Amino acid sequence: MDPVVVGISGASGSILAQRAIEALLNREIPVIATCSSAARMVWQEEMEEPFGTTLARWQESANFTYCPIGDLKAPIASGTTPTAGMIVMPCSASTLAAIAHGLSTNLLQRAADVCLKERRRLVIVPRETPVSTIHLENMLTLSRLGVTVLPPEPAFYLHPASVGDIVDFIVGRALDALGLPEFLDGRLRYQRRSE
Repeated sequence: MDPVVVGISGASGSILAQRAIEALLNREIPVIATCSSAARMVWQEEMEEPFGTTLARWQESANFTYCPIGDLKAPIASGTTPTAGMIVMPCSASTLAAIAHGLSTNLLQRAADVCLKERRRLVIVPRETPVSTIHLENMLTLSRLGVTVLPPEPAFYLHPASVGDIVDFIVGRALDALGLPEFLDGRLRYQRRSE
């Protein structure tokens, strides 16, 4: 199977990226990840385990590849490298703007640009609230290009019992949007975990 690209940008929600990568690796789906410097800073504030420790654990899997954010020669910077699509989770407002306007100043932005030009699935999980007209226009621009814009909205009707349940639901929805058969209807599976 072609790898899924996971871009982690500098917005709140590091746990979303962690759970998404681990869900993919647990199903033996190859992952190529890149993480911005700002995302590492947010990770340090939000997560108990340092990013470097988590990264080392992921790298124990033969299905995981990490590309530094400044490596514009990485395979995912080229359309000749086949992928199953990309998810940017969490997606900061600045990354959202860069992708919407075709900027490629780092590997995350370039990999997203590759998905757009190659017409591959691209899912962004924007983490900003409230949103300004500029944010909304950038989301609309991407939506018109076929990008799935998936704000991390909880499904209160499923009566989540924990933050973990909410995170699992959002991750499931985002991975569903990539069209991976392993995650079809995965967004509903978490509800039994906490009962």
